[in-house]
Amino acid sequence: MGKQIKSTLPTKVSTNLVAPGVADDAGFANYIRTIAKFPVLSAEQEYDYATRWVNDHDNEAAEKLLVSHLRLVVSVAYDFRNYGIPVQELVASGNMGLMQALQKFDPEKGFRFSTYAMFWIRAEIYETILNNWSIVKIGTSANQKRVFFNLARAKRTLGIMDGNLSEAQAEKIANYLSVPTEDVKRMSTRIVARDLSLNSPSHSDEQDGGDRLSNMADSQADVMENVERSEFMRRGGALLRKHLANLPERDREILCARRLSEPATTLDTLAKKYKISRERVRQIEERAYNKLRDAIINDTEKTNEN
Repeated sequence: MGKQIKSTLPTKVSTNLVAPGVADDAGFANYIRTIAKFPVLSAEQEYDYATRWVNDHDNEAAEKLLVSHLRLVVSVAYDFRNYGIPVQELVASGNMGLMQALQKFDPEKGFRFSTYAMFWIRAEIYETILNNWSIVKIGTSANQKRVFFNLARAKRTLGIMDGNLSEAQAEKIANYLSVPTEDVKRMSTRIVARDLSLNSPSHSDEQDGGDRLSNMADSQADVMENVERSEFMRRGGALLRKHLANLPERDREILCARRLSEPATTLDTLAKKYKISRERVRQIEERAYNKLRDAIINDTEKTNEN
């Protein structure tokens, strides 16, 4: 896939993204400074460049669209910096995801490129982590992957600080993540062996080299990106509330309990509440979700047309 993408992009863009010269700390720091200089595009500029690339394969437009989102890749990569993979490798993988997003992006759908690219960037980083984390190669089922990428968040949410989980804690996390308890216990034991502290020295042979946390990239470089995300979340929240109100009461309550609550309510609990089967609850949840999704997409497309 990577080779196919490289061959369809301008040579300059492909080289900069796939091999950006971030093999060491000094090179990576220079890379961060360089990409911080690229301007954040307005919605109009982004649409123009994307349209020129999709319709005319304009190399210059593709380059401007890609380099303006390199900071987004770095921001996402830092979210996964404690999985034992050098952040430089995560950035390189995320850049491949960014290029994949460019190949699939349709500016006529009405969504910003950053929103669309986020999924591709994360997917490539996930793949890199799973391919390089020897422990995870043992457990690659869907449930085990879910535990791997969500265990830390689940423990924080549930207020669990222990490294070695008790039976009750493992069961509590399993219910929260909707996975078997055995998967939680198995993956927790394996992950603990590879946990990295953000307060560990960035260079083991330097006493005053600073820790990993203090050497992270300045978050101020992503201010515009954060503003854009906040605006997207605000508009999305308004649409969600609007179309949730149009659902039948039971459908709305089940959908909110299953998809919009933390932790999600179990199928058994809802089945008992509404005196229906677990399968019926699942069907109602799926139906309500599809109806809500279609309504939001249709509303968004009508707004963009106007």
